[in-house]
Amino acid sequence: MTNEAWTMPLGQAWQVGWPDVRYVQPSILRDAKHRIESPKTEQTLQAKTLVGPLDRVKILFQASNPQFAKYTGSWFGVVTAMRDINRQDGIRGLFRGHSATLLRIFPYAASKFVAYEQYRAVIIPSKEYETPFRRLLSGSLAGVTSVFLTYPLEVVRVRLAFETKHDSRSSFSSICRQIYHEHPTPVPKPPSSSTSSSSLAAPIANAVPEIPTPRSGLINFYRGFSVTLAGMLPYAGMSFLTHDTAGDYLRHPRLAPYTTRPNPNPKSPSAAPILTYWAELLAGGFAGL
Repeated sequence: MTNEAWTMPLGQAWQVGWPDVRYVQPSILRDAKHRIESPKTEQTLQAKTLVGPLDRVKILFQASNPQFAKYTGSWFGVVTAMRDINRQDGIRGLFRGHSATLLRIFPYAASKFVAYEQYRAVIIPSKEYETPFRRLLSGSLAGVTSVFLTYPLEVVRVRLAFETKHDSRSSFSSICRQIYHEHPTPVPKPPSSSTSSSSLAAPIANAVPEIPTPRSGLINFYRGFSVTLAGMLPYAGMSFLTHDTAGDYLRHPRLAPYTTRPNPNPKSPSAAPILTYWAELLAGGFAGL
């Protein structure tokens, strides 16, 4: 492969042949075709739907919902809570907030993998820069990017899943308007007792209501983002690092006959083999642990 391929436009590079391009631009196109062909997004949607009831019960427990606080100390609390939700609201109650989850999955997964390839292009420009730390850094930045783009849907999902009152159910659009127009609760000033004059003026000052700082708008959809960011940095980084490392082990010469597909372009024998679907699924399973 000549040096001209390094500066070849992406649209022309696809015409060269996948294995050649894969090693001509490894940091941009590495495993991209296989990820596009594999039904990862569909599998993620199916998995999220399968665990949707458990996800809602988890939110109710974590947020200490008063109606379900009695179930948190029992070994069978999750099952009992799911049974009560089903009795009161039916199957739809178990999937409350699931619509926001489905809307979030596709842009979240798509932006995460696209961002990972772009960050790899900068952080790992060639094979000699392929180190665990650089993989970790690329994955962390990709996770932060995808979370930032889809975090508003996560806030809407949690708010929908937390509601349990029958007379105050909110739709997707109404909960978005409610979050947008919310204001922070004003915090009253503590009474001052430094001097006698200030102590006399304290009741008058406290009688004046505190005016909250106007914070309505899109900023309300990013409440708690800093905490999520602190958890996403190591999680996404380790997830991509584990996935790529597991893929390297599955491409070992002893395992390659069972875990890789035949090279579609014999002209590039040095190209890294593409994993089979079950091997890619195995690598993804390790990454999710």
